[in-house]
Amino acid sequence: MMPAQGNLFYDSDVRSATKVCLIGQTVASNLFGNEDPIDKTLRIRNIPFRVVGVLQPKGQNVMGQDQDDIVLAPYTTVYQRLLGQRWRQMMVLVSAESRDRIHLVQQEILNLLQSRHRGTTSEEFFVRTQSDLAQTAEGVSNTMTILLASIASISLLVGGIGIMNIMLVSVTERIKEIGIRMAVGAEKRDVLLQFIIEAVVISFLGGLLGIGLGFFAARIISQSMQWNIAVTPWSVALSVGFSCAIGIFFGWYPARKAANLNLIDALRYE
Repeated sequence: MMPAQGNLFYDSDVRSATKVCLIGQTVASNLFGNEDPIDKTLRIRNIPFRVVGVLQPKGQNVMGQDQDDIVLAPYTTVYQRLLGQRWRQMMVLVSAESRDRIHLVQQEILNLLQSRHRGTTSEEFFVRTQSDLAQTAEGVSNTMTILLASIASISLLVGGIGIMNIMLVSVTERIKEIGIRMAVGAEKRDVLLQFIIEAVVISFLGGLLGIGLGFFAARIISQSMQWNIAVTPWSVALSVGFSCAIGIFFGWYPARKAANLNLIDALRYE
Protein backbone atom coordinates (compact mmCIF):
# COMPACT_ATOMS: atom_id res chain seq x y z
CA MET A 1 0.00 0.00 0.00
CA MET A 2 1.63 3.22 -1.19
CA PRO A 3 0.25 6.61 -0.15
CA ALA A 4 -0.71 9.26 -2.70
CA GLN A 5 1.25 11.82 -0.65
CA GLY A 6 3.78 11.59 2.15
CA ASN A 7 4.99 8.38 3.77
CA LEU A 8 3.76 5.31 5.62
CA PHE A 9 4.47 4.60 9.28
CA TYR A 10 7.98 3.59 10.32
CA ASP A 11 8.78 0.73 12.70
CA SER A 12 9.92 3.34 15.21
CA ASP A 13 6.45 4.93 15.11
CA VAL A 14 4.88 1.59 16.04
CA ARG A 15 7.40 0.81 18.79
CA SER A 16 7.16 4.24 20.43
CA ALA A 17 3.41 4.76 19.81
CA THR A 18 4.07 8.00 17.98
CA LYS A 19 1.08 10.29 17.41
CA VAL A 20 1.12 10.20 13.62
CA CYS A 21 -1.60 9.25 11.16
CA LEU A 22 -2.51 8.57 7.54
CA ILE A 23 -5.76 10.03 6.23
CA GLY A 24 -8.04 9.23 3.31
CA GLN A 25 -8.91 11.59 0.48
CA THR A 26 -12.33 12.45 1.96
CA VAL A 27 -10.82 13.38 5.33
CA ALA A 28 -8.12 15.45 3.63
CA SER A 29 -10.71 17.32 1.57
CA ASN A 30 -13.07 17.94 4.50
CA LEU A 31 -10.39 19.08 6.96
CA PHE A 32 -7.79 20.83 4.82
CA GLY A 33 -9.52 21.66 1.54
CA ASN A 34 -6.95 22.50 -1.14
CA GLU A 35 -4.09 22.83 1.35
CA ASP A 36 -1.32 20.25 1.58
CA PRO A 37 -2.22 18.14 4.66
CA ILE A 38 1.29 16.72 5.15
CA ASP A 39 2.72 17.68 8.56
CA LYS A 40 -0.57 19.35 9.49
CA THR A 41 -2.17 18.48 12.85
CA LEU A 42 -5.60 17.04 13.51
CA ARG A 43 -7.15 16.10 16.84
CA ILE A 44 -8.70 12.75 17.74
CA ARG A 45 -10.38 12.81 21.17
CA ASN A 46 -8.56 16.08 21.71
CA ILE A 47 -5.18 14.37 21.16
CA PRO A 48 -3.05 15.97 18.41
CA PHE A 49 -1.88 13.72 15.57
CA ARG A 50 0.54 14.75 12.84
CA VAL A 51 -0.47 13.82 9.30
CA VAL A 52 2.37 11.96 7.59
CA GLY A 53 0.57 10.74 4.48
CA VAL A 54 -2.60 10.70 2.37
CA LEU A 55 -3.92 7.37 1.10
CA GLN A 56 -4.74 6.57 -2.50
CA PRO A 57 -8.44 7.10 -3.39
CA LYS A 58 -10.51 3.90 -3.24
CA GLY A 59 -14.14 5.04 -3.53
CA GLN A 60 -17.01 3.05 -2.05
CA ASN A 61 -16.92 -0.60 -1.08
CA VAL A 62 -19.57 -3.21 -1.94
CA MET A 63 -21.68 -2.05 1.02
CA GLY A 64 -21.67 1.56 -0.18
CA GLN A 65 -19.32 2.85 2.52
CA ASP A 66 -16.79 5.55 1.68
CA GLN A 67 -13.36 3.92 1.97
CA ASP A 68 -11.66 7.32 1.73
CA ASP A 69 -13.32 8.57 4.93
CA ILE A 70 -10.69 6.98 7.14
CA VAL A 71 -7.83 7.81 9.52
CA LEU A 72 -5.07 5.27 10.18
CA ALA A 73 -2.63 5.40 13.10
CA PRO A 74 -0.09 2.91 14.51
CA TYR A 75 -1.98 0.26 16.46
CA THR A 76 0.20 0.85 19.51
CA THR A 77 -0.78 4.53 19.45
CA VAL A 78 -4.47 3.69 19.16
CA TYR A 79 -4.45 1.20 22.03
CA GLN A 80 -2.21 3.16 24.40
CA ARG A 81 -3.27 6.76 23.75
CA LEU A 82 -6.88 6.46 22.55
CA LEU A 83 -8.32 3.26 24.01
CA GLY A 84 -6.11 2.93 27.08
CA GLN A 85 -5.38 -0.74 26.30
CA ARG A 86 -2.12 -2.53 25.54
CA TRP A 87 -1.51 -5.30 23.03
CA ARG A 88 -5.12 -6.28 22.52
CA GLN A 89 -5.46 -6.93 18.84
CA MET A 90 -9.02 -7.05 17.53
CA MET A 91 -8.25 -7.14 13.80
CA VAL A 92 -5.14 -7.50 11.64
CA LEU A 93 -5.07 -6.72 7.92
CA VAL A 94 -2.59 -8.80 5.90
CA SER A 95 -1.61 -8.42 2.26
CA ALA A 96 -0.29 -11.39 0.24
CA GLU A 97 2.54 -11.03 -2.24
CA SER A 98 0.40 -12.37 -5.08
CA ARG A 99 -3.12 -13.60 -5.71
CA ASP A 100 -1.92 -17.18 -6.03
CA ARG A 101 -0.65 -17.15 -2.44
CA ILE A 102 -3.85 -15.84 -0.80
CA HIS A 103 -5.22 -19.21 0.32
CA LEU A 104 -1.75 -20.39 1.39
CA VAL A 105 -1.25 -17.26 3.50
CA GLN A 106 -4.75 -17.67 4.94
CA GLN A 107 -3.96 -21.22 6.05
CA GLU A 108 -0.57 -20.21 7.48
CA ILE A 109 -2.19 -17.44 9.55
CA LEU A 110 -4.85 -19.83 10.77
CA ASN A 111 -2.20 -22.38 11.80
CA LEU A 112 -0.21 -19.68 13.60
CA LEU A 113 -3.25 -18.47 15.53
CA GLN A 114 -4.16 -22.03 16.52
CA SER A 115 -0.64 -22.66 17.76
CA ARG A 116 -0.58 -19.39 19.72
CA HIS A 117 -4.05 -19.88 21.23
CA ARG A 118 -3.94 -23.46 22.40
CA GLY A 119 -6.94 -24.57 24.41
CA THR A 120 -9.28 -22.04 22.81
CA THR A 121 -12.07 -22.75 20.33
CA SER A 122 -11.83 -21.78 16.68
CA GLU A 123 -14.79 -19.43 17.20
CA GLU A 124 -12.59 -16.96 19.09
CA PHE A 125 -10.82 -15.91 15.90
CA PHE A 126 -11.30 -16.27 12.17
CA VAL A 127 -9.42 -15.48 8.98
CA ARG A 128 -11.34 -14.02 6.04
CA THR A 129 -10.18 -13.11 2.54
CA GLN A 130 -11.65 -10.53 0.20
CA SER A 131 -13.36 -13.37 -1.67
CA ASP A 132 -15.07 -14.51 1.54
CA LEU A 133 -16.24 -10.98 2.25
CA ALA A 134 -17.47 -10.60 -1.34
CA GLN A 135 -19.43 -13.87 -1.08
CA THR A 136 -21.00 -12.71 2.18
CA ALA A 137 -21.96 -9.38 0.62
CA GLU A 138 -23.37 -11.19 -2.42
CA GLY A 139 -25.44 -13.46 -0.18
CA VAL A 140 -26.87 -10.45 1.66
CA SER A 141 -27.57 -8.73 -1.66
CA ASN A 142 -29.36 -11.80 -3.05
CA THR A 143 -31.47 -12.10 0.11
CA MET A 144 -32.44 -8.44 -0.09
CA THR A 145 -33.25 -8.83 -3.80
CA ILE A 146 -35.58 -11.75 -3.10
CA LEU A 147 -37.21 -9.88 -0.21
CA LEU A 148 -37.76 -6.72 -2.25
CA ALA A 149 -39.01 -8.72 -5.24
CA SER A 150 -41.54 -10.47 -2.98
CA ILE A 151 -42.73 -7.15 -1.58
CA ALA A 152 -42.97 -5.70 -5.10
CA SER A 153 -44.95 -8.73 -6.33
CA ILE A 154 -47.44 -8.43 -3.47
CA SER A 155 -47.75 -4.69 -4.13
CA LEU A 156 -48.40 -5.30 -7.84
CA LEU A 157 -51.01 -7.95 -7.03
CA VAL A 158 -52.83 -5.68 -4.58
CA GLY A 159 -52.65 -2.76 -7.02
CA GLY A 160 -53.91 -4.92 -9.88
CA ILE A 161 -56.87 -6.16 -7.83
CA GLY A 162 -57.65 -2.55 -6.94
CA ILE A 163 -57.64 -1.56 -10.61
CA MET A 164 -59.94 -4.48 -11.47
CA ASN A 165 -62.39 -3.50 -8.74
CA ILE A 166 -62.42 0.12 -9.90
CA MET A 167 -63.07 -0.93 -13.48
CA LEU A 168 -65.86 -3.33 -12.45
CA VAL A 169 -67.57 -0.50 -10.57
CA SER A 170 -67.06 1.75 -13.59
CA VAL A 171 -68.65 -0.82 -15.90
CA THR A 172 -71.66 -1.21 -13.57
CA GLU A 173 -72.21 2.55 -13.36
CA ARG A 174 -71.88 3.04 -17.14
CA ILE A 175 -74.01 0.18 -18.45
CA LYS A 176 -76.52 2.57 -20.04
CA GLU A 177 -73.66 4.55 -21.64
CA ILE A 178 -72.26 1.31 -23.06
CA GLY A 179 -75.70 0.40 -24.43
CA ILE A 180 -76.02 3.78 -26.15
CA ARG A 181 -72.56 3.39 -27.72
CA MET A 182 -73.51 -0.04 -29.05
CA ALA A 183 -76.81 1.33 -30.35
CA VAL A 184 -75.05 3.99 -32.45
CA GLY A 185 -72.68 1.47 -34.00
CA ALA A 186 -69.87 0.69 -31.54
CA GLU A 187 -68.65 -2.89 -31.80
CA LYS A 188 -67.57 -5.18 -28.97
CA ARG A 189 -63.88 -4.58 -29.70
CA ASP A 190 -64.43 -0.81 -29.42
CA VAL A 191 -65.92 -1.18 -25.94
CA LEU A 192 -63.23 -3.69 -24.99
CA LEU A 193 -60.47 -1.34 -26.15
CA GLN A 194 -62.02 1.63 -24.34
CA PHE A 195 -61.99 -0.02 -20.91
CA ILE A 196 -58.56 -1.58 -21.41
CA ILE A 197 -57.14 1.86 -22.27
CA GLU A 198 -58.75 3.30 -19.14
CA ALA A 199 -57.21 0.56 -16.99
CA VAL A 200 -53.79 1.11 -18.60
CA VAL A 201 -53.98 4.87 -18.00
CA ILE A 202 -54.79 4.31 -14.31
CA SER A 203 -51.89 1.86 -13.89
CA PHE A 204 -49.55 4.11 -15.91
CA LEU A 205 -50.25 7.12 -13.71
CA GLY A 206 -49.82 4.93 -10.61
CA GLY A 207 -46.49 3.70 -11.97
CA LEU A 208 -45.24 7.26 -12.59
CA LEU A 209 -46.28 8.25 -9.08
CA GLY A 210 -44.46 5.22 -7.63
CA ILE A 211 -41.30 5.99 -9.62
CA GLY A 212 -41.35 9.60 -8.39
CA LEU A 213 -41.83 8.61 -4.75
CA GLY A 214 -39.17 5.91 -5.04
CA PHE A 215 -36.65 8.35 -6.51
CA PHE A 216 -37.43 10.92 -3.80
CA ALA A 217 -37.01 8.31 -1.04
CA ALA A 218 -33.76 7.05 -2.60
CA ARG A 219 -32.37 10.61 -2.68
CA ILE A 220 -33.16 11.11 1.00
CA ILE A 221 -31.55 7.78 1.96
CA SER A 222 -28.48 8.44 -0.21
CA GLN A 223 -27.91 11.85 1.38
CA SER A 224 -28.33 10.56 4.92
CA MET A 225 -26.25 7.38 4.37
CA GLN A 226 -23.69 8.96 1.98
CA TRP A 227 -24.56 6.46 -0.76
CA ASN A 228 -24.53 7.11 -4.49
CA ILE A 229 -27.68 6.27 -6.42
CA ALA A 230 -28.06 5.67 -10.14
CA VAL A 231 -31.41 5.74 -11.95
CA THR A 232 -31.01 4.18 -15.39
CA PRO A 233 -33.47 4.80 -18.25
CA TRP A 234 -34.06 1.08 -18.75
CA SER A 235 -35.15 0.63 -15.12
CA VAL A 236 -37.69 3.46 -15.49
CA ALA A 237 -38.90 2.00 -18.80
CA LEU A 238 -39.18 -1.46 -17.22
CA SER A 239 -41.22 -0.07 -14.33
CA VAL A 240 -43.58 1.76 -16.69
CA GLY A 241 -43.89 -1.35 -18.84
CA PHE A 242 -44.79 -3.50 -15.82
CA SER A 243 -47.39 -0.94 -14.75
CA CYS A 244 -49.02 -0.98 -18.18
CA ALA A 245 -48.92 -4.80 -18.26
CA ILE A 246 -50.68 -4.91 -14.87
CA GLY A 247 -53.35 -2.58 -16.27
CA ILE A 248 -53.91 -4.81 -19.31
CA PHE A 249 -53.96 -8.04 -17.28
CA PHE A 250 -56.32 -6.90 -14.52
CA GLY A 251 -58.37 -4.65 -16.79
CA TRP A 252 -59.13 -7.44 -19.27
CA TYR A 253 -61.96 -9.06 -17.27
CA PRO A 254 -63.95 -5.81 -16.65
CA ALA A 255 -63.41 -4.78 -20.28
CA ARG A 256 -64.57 -8.19 -21.50
CA LYS A 257 -67.62 -7.98 -19.24
CA ALA A 258 -68.50 -4.56 -20.67
CA ALA A 259 -68.01 -5.73 -24.27
CA ASN A 260 -70.30 -8.75 -23.76
CA LEU A 261 -73.25 -6.76 -22.39
CA ASN A 262 -76.56 -7.38 -24.16
CA LEU A 263 -77.65 -4.26 -26.05
CA ILE A 264 -81.34 -4.45 -25.05
CA ASP A 265 -80.55 -5.14 -21.37
CA ALA A 266 -78.03 -2.31 -21.32
CA LEU A 267 -80.53 0.22 -22.72
CA ARG A 268 -83.17 -0.88 -20.20
CA TYR A 269 -80.75 -0.70 -17.23
CA GLU A 270 -81.60 1.94 -14.62
